[in-house]
Amino acid sequence: MQGQWTGASVESDDGKPDPEMWTPVDVPGRPTVFQDADAVAYRTEFEDPRSEGSGRAVLELRGLYAHARIWLNDDLVGTHDAYFRPFRHSFEPAETNELVVECRRPQDRFGGIHDTDAVPSEEAIPGIWWDVSLETYPETFISNLDVRPRVDGDDAAIDVRAVVEAGEPLDDRLTFSLRPEGDFQSRGMMDRAQVQAAAGERTVVTHTIEVHDPSLWWPRGHGPQHQYSVRAKLGDFTTSVTTGLCEIDRDEDGLLVNGEPVSGRGFTVQAATPADIKLAADANATIVRLHAHAPPQAVYEAADEAGLLVWQDLPLTGPGEFSVSRGEDVVNNLIWTYDNHPSLAAFGVHDDPVDLFPDVLGSGYMDRLRMRWRTWRADYDHGPAESLAERLPDDRPVFPVVGPVGIDPDAAAVYPGWDYGTADSTEWVLDHYDVGDVVAEFGAGAVGLGDVTDPSGFDEAKHAAHVADEDDPHASQRYQAKVVSQVAETLRLRDSDLFTAFALRDTGDAGMGVLERNGTEKDAYQSLTDSFEPVQAFLSDPTPGATTELTVINDTPEEVEGIVKWVAGDMEGDTEMAIPAFDRDTLGTLTIPDDADGLSLMVALYEENDEGEMVETRAVGNDYLI
Repeated sequence: MQGQWTGASVESDDGKPDPEMWTPVDVPGRPTVFQDADAVAYRTEFEDPRSEGSGRAVLELRGLYAHARIWLNDDLVGTHDAYFRPFRHSFEPAETNELVVECRRPQDRFGGIHDTDAVPSEEAIPGIWWDVSLETYPETFISNLDVRPRVDGDDAAIDVRAVVEAGEPLDDRLTFSLRPEGDFQSRGMMDRAQVQAAAGERTVVTHTIEVHDPSLWWPRGHGPQHQYSVRAKLGDFTTSVTTGLCEIDRDEDGLLVNGEPVSGRGFTVQAATPADIKLAADANATIVRLHAHAPPQAVYEAADEAGLLVWQDLPLTGPGEFSVSRGEDVVNNLIWTYDNHPSLAAFGVHDDPVDLFPDVLGSGYMDRLRMRWRTWRADYDHGPAESLAERLPDDRPVFPVVGPVGIDPDAAAVYPGWDYGTADSTEWVLDHYDVGDVVAEFGAGAVGLGDVTDPSGFDEAKHAAHVADEDDPHASQRYQAKVVSQVAETLRLRDSDLFTAFALRDTGDAGMGVLERNGTEKDAYQSLTDSFEPVQAFLSDPTPGATTELTVINDTPEEVEGIVKWVAGDMEGDTEMAIPAFDRDTLGTLTIPDDADGLSLMVALYEENDEGEMVETRAVGNDYLI
């Protein structure tokens, strides 16, 4: 939407904002001039966009953070309180039109990480964050099309909800069609549904498309990412939505996608962008957890294309009570906004409801007693979060509470080597607190190579407790890399269903990310890339003088054959392997020399070529810092 925008910090009341002075601003965006404002009004003028003065105009605002009121030509035409759900308004424009949008900070606990100090203040400015558009439509048209795919074994269906705006009396049929998106072959389908409405009426048409012989969407490494286009046609007007068919479940055997086991290993992402999806996929992740926020649609579209699963949190984090009824509205908007995406794999409700570790606990006897005392005294009422969880779809895993050990979380946040103990404490924490097969968070912080002027989301005191020379970025990053790789490998050796490292990318100049804010790699990014390899070799105890088991894990749907090689000081050796699909094998033990300062493993994979010869197809390494 072209035009000059202005903005002003305002006192929110019941009336249309009328500030004394408007300042030129860029919209969409987050104007830093309003960084400390609780409410900001944005204003623009536009001409009638219709070429012949007929039909309707539709205004669409995306990323309205967080609570908004919208005025057109002095009329309050709508309110909005779900920034991830587009606001759409159809109207008949005047020759010249004034649009005023007031955005206020959240007051209801559902601002997510943008309502905390986890992100820089300039990232949480009330405003129109993502997009503004003004389009023209015929008098009668489909103003919104939502789809929800469902798969249950061999049965598949797509629930469709179409919103029709009738400019004139309507008695017609909506035509729904399903077509493959891309170059794969699959059956197309066509259905019709009756629609009736009086002139000026808005009506909702619901329909279910039964899908025969569906081509499924698979996670990366398990199959193709098939998608379909669902189209709705009314007269000459057509609109469409892209979706995919994927069945996701979790049982005693772990995470299942289309009935096949999938290792859920990946990253927690803050303020996600499409670029983050590629960065996670490049690091061998199979899932990303969107930490207490909801992203632009482009993030999900990137995940659909990349075959990366998405764990979607509600924008709800930190201690404090919240309204369940308000949460139900958020849940409903969240489902209809993202449920068309086959990558949507799981939900989280309340994140970090208790802060048990504001300061560091060491690894000694007294510190373990203090940790036991804190966790024993911890108190949290799961009831409200579980009530919200019941409102979420039951065809995907749902984790009502994501939090520290001690409050019996559904998905645990465990931070050995950061909040308490060392990375060597991982097994003790997991066993002592009976942590299940889902770990929502683990990690350690590190500084980047630049100056730390904005430490948002970074606990400098905890960093100083673990890194002797806290001003040395290389020492900081080596420590982070050692912690995250050791915890990740422990979780893989324990056959954990689902775990995500916190976090993929920093929000400030330092942080828990394995990447800096601008995407520059820290040492831990490569360490986790190695630890997340679908076929990888691990040691149970990589310390000098230890006799340790050598285990190879194969998280792929195919059997793999090859050789595992190792080098530690003056010691080296190799052994053959053949690991069935979705399996593992302990190939024996090796003793690490007392004077070794590092150990390297390499897995060389072989396949038979057309001549019947076994040839190396890929080699992956795993280096241990001792």
